[in-house]
Parts: sequence; structure tokens; C-alpha cells
Amino acid sequence: MTDSAERARRAAGAMADPGFPALKERVIARTGHNYYEDKDDLLYDRLRKRMRMCGVGDCTAYRVLLEGAAGRDEWAALEAEITIGETFFFRYAEQFAALRKSILPELIAARSEIRRLRIWSAGCSTGAEPYSLAILVHDLLGEALAEWSVTILGTDLSAAALATARAAEFGPWALRTLDTEERARWFRRTPARPGLPHGGYALRPAFRRMVRFERQNLLGLIDGSDRIQGSFDLILCRNVLIYFSPDHVNRIVRALGERLDARGWLLIGHAEPNPTFSQWLQPVALPGTVAYRPIDTPTTEPPPVLVPARPDAVPIPLAPLPAFVAVEPAAPMPEPIGIPIPLPAEPATEHPLSPGDLLAEIRVLADSGETARAWRRLHEEIESYATDPALRYYEGLLALDLGREREAERALRGALFLDRGFVMAHFQLGLLLARAGRRGEAARALDNALRLAQGLSPETILPEGDGVSAARLAESARRALAGITVSEA
Repeated sequence: MTDSAERARRAAGAMADPGFPALKERVIARTGHNYYEDKDDLLYDRLRKRMRMCGVGDCTAYRVLLEGAAGRDEWAALEAEITIGETFFFRYAEQFAALRKSILPELIAARSEIRRLRIWSAGCSTGAEPYSLAILVHDLLGEALAEWSVTILGTDLSAAALATARAAEFGPWALRTLDTEERARWFRRTPARPGLPHGGYALRPAFRRMVRFERQNLLGLIDGSDRIQGSFDLILCRNVLIYFSPDHVNRIVRALGERLDARGWLLIGHAEPNPTFSQWLQPVALPGTVAYRPIDTPTTEPPPVLVPARPDAVPIPLAPLPAFVAVEPAAPMPEPIGIPIPLPAEPATEHPLSPGDLLAEIRVLADSGETARAWRRLHEEIESYATDPALRYYEGLLALDLGREREAERALRGALFLDRGFVMAHFQLGLLLARAGRRGEAARALDNALRLAQGLSPETILPEGDGVSAARLAESARRALAGITVSEA
């Protein structure tokens, strides 16, 4: 069944259930998730999943269950189901660059006498954001951290997401923007377990103990039911406001501004700024992003940002791609699903989804922790988009998360066959080969990534890099190459 047909089927199911409109109204009123106002098919699909789990047949019966004795636990499960969580570390690299270079250094200098920092990650999902902040603060303060009182609070509506956050163990998908050295420095490998059949990455205790988590609905900022005490030096509320109505968004942002210290900072998602916010907060332009501060914050001139001039454009010779060498796995593996990519013999037929729409759907599934489902969904469609390098690249990333290294290698090579200048594909292939002990081949792939990144302006955001700049990728590639050299020494 095509995706458009599946959506039509779900929408028809919602229309056929007479109890759906009332249940939808109740869900939106409780959660504030106005995001679902015009997405009956998506909401009904998520409701239907919970109804099957509870053994009820329609929306009316499910609403009765929600309002009954078992309603509290089921509301928690439903709220987790309808909230799409992002799970990767250092998401929006340009904002983390602003935090590292401007925001946190200024806060650390301003708080140097009292030696206290209070940070709030609102809508933290499974914890990648507050833990990324912990890593950053730990690195910036260094040995002085022991002399500081640092509070990093993560809040979310989903009890299930918070349980995952407290466990502080993640799959490769959540670490996809990190190089090998960063993974080793901040995490330790863990053995296979239910939910992570190929093992995972546990955050090291030094960072884990810097963060605490609480369940909190942002609507509590409006109705006064929140339990968050005191003011904060830094608040992040990114990609959460998209769920709420415009009126709720304005009231939430105003309330967040009121929770800022006089010299505090607020960061929201890239797509969420609104001119209305300037009634309560002053926008501050930083390289690659916009932040907000209280209107009466004393203004200071930011330090100049030195950007090296772009070198003259010259052809960049790439090392030959290392040949694919099948390595016998330690345990039997399924036959690879990825296949050599054929060029279509006939003109391509029109698809119900554009590659960008399919990729967005895949990312939503994977970012909410459903990488196996994302993998299956991609393979329902992948051969219809055989010449799209971005989809082949994400095929490789999903295969890595599922422990299917041979298929990951095949997919990444497929992306590079279609686009030899795909910097992120060279980089991820290099990391994969390095982990497999194929150092010479890994060095060639990483060197290709490095030279391609150096041929771009340092601030260039790389395609499919989740906000990673050319300069940061080049730095990561150098570290990975140095690690291979040390291993060989």
C-alpha cells in the first residue's frame, strides 16, 4: 500500500469512528498539542496503537478508560505516543557553537563570583539535549567544575522519555554526529540488551550526575501548576513550541522569559522565532542562530567572529574509494538487503512522496526511537528512489543503528556512487571502516571527507550533517585520522 493510500485509510478510520472528534478535543485540551488539529490521520494512528494495547475497540471506549481509575497511567502512555522526541546529541550544531563560543563563556564570566549556573532544558525528550549541555559545561569549566554549583534540569511531558533519559544509554542513531574520539571520551560501550540488541552507549557518570529530570507540562507555565522554582541563566525550549497554538506559544515564551535571570539567555528552535516575542524579549543575532534575552539586559558588543577567507576554488583530488571487502561476521547475519544501485532503464514514474517528504518521515520515526520501524518504512520505498544519495545515506545510518554493518557499508558506498562529493557519507564510511579495523581504507575515506570539508567555507553547514559545519567536520575527521595513526603506531 502506498503511503498516500495508507494516510487516506487512517483518515477514513478517524471519520468512521463517531467518538474520535470528542477524544481529539480532549487530547488537545489536556496536552496543548494543537499540532494535531489538522492531522486526524496521524493522531488516529497513534490513538489506535494505544487502543490495541489496551484492548478497546473504539474512541468512545478509550476515552472512558482515560477518565477511569487506570487513566493516569494510560494518559502517560498516550502522551509519550503522541509526542515526537528528538534523540541525538548536539542537535543544531550552530546553536551549540554559539553556546560554546559566546553564551556560556559570558555566563561563566558573569557568575565567576557566585560560581553558580542554572540551566533548564524544557521538552528534553530522552535527554540528549541536557546531557549535551552537561558535556559542554564540563569541558568549559574543566577542573574548576568542582568549585561551581551547576544545576541542569530536564523536563518533559512523557514519563517514558524521562525514564530513558535517566537510564542515559543510547543507540548509535543518537550519536550520529559524534566522531569516534568523542564517543570514547563521553560514553562507554554497553552489551546487548532488550531494546538495544546490538549494544549501546552509556553516558559516563561525570556528565550523567550533572543532570536531573522532572515530569512537566509546559502548559503549567500558563495555568500556574508548574513546580519549577527560581530563575535560570539559560533556558532551551527547542522544537517544542511547534505543538502548541499561537496563543499558547506566546504565553509560554513570555512565561519562559519571566523565568530568566536578568542576564539570562533563551534558545528556541530555528523555525520557531516570532516578531511577537520582541514584546517581552530582545533578540540577539549570533553566528548561525538567534537567541533571546530579557529586554533590560545590558548590551555589550559581541567579540568579532573571525572567518578565514575561502581558498580559491580548485579541483579536489579524491582518494579512490576503498574496495568493498566482505568480512565474515562473528555471528550469522541476515543477507544484506541493500543491493548495487541500478540506474532506471525506463523514465522514472511519479511517486506519491517526494524524496524530501520520505526522508522527513524516516527521520521522525528514527528520532522518536523507532529505528527498526524507520528501516522497514525506508525499504518499502527505497528502490523507487534508487538514485537519491540522501536516502541511501540514511539507509546506512539506520543500518548502523541496527547493527547491520555490512548493509551500512553497502548503503554508504551507494550514496558515494551517486555523489562523490557527499562529505558526510565519506566521513561515516571512514568511521565504520575504522571500527572494523580496516585502517587503510578508513584513512582514505576520512581523508576524502577532510579535503572536501577544507574546500568549503568553514561556516558552511553540510548537507545531511544535522547542522554540522565544514570546520567542525574537518576537525572531527582530523581527530579520527589521528586515532588511526596512533593505533597503527
